[in-house]
Amino acid sequence: MTRLRIFADRERCIGAGMCALIASEVFDQDEDDGRVRLLDSEPQGGLAAVREAVEACPSGALALDEC
Repeated sequence: MTRLRIFADRERCIGAGMCALIASEVFDQDEDDGRVRLLDSEPQGGLAAVREAVEACPSGALALDEC
């Protein structure tokens, strides 16, 4: 079984919110500044959505490490 570890660079994030729209169980937006908030850095399910969210990030603030 593939495990993913997600990394989110809040300084690079521009607050577009694509990640939260695509994989809301893993990503959210901070209420104060709109930047990404990681809810689960090692999700067990919904991996296709997580990959899609990382690819959709316009600023490249998200990265995956597949184990």
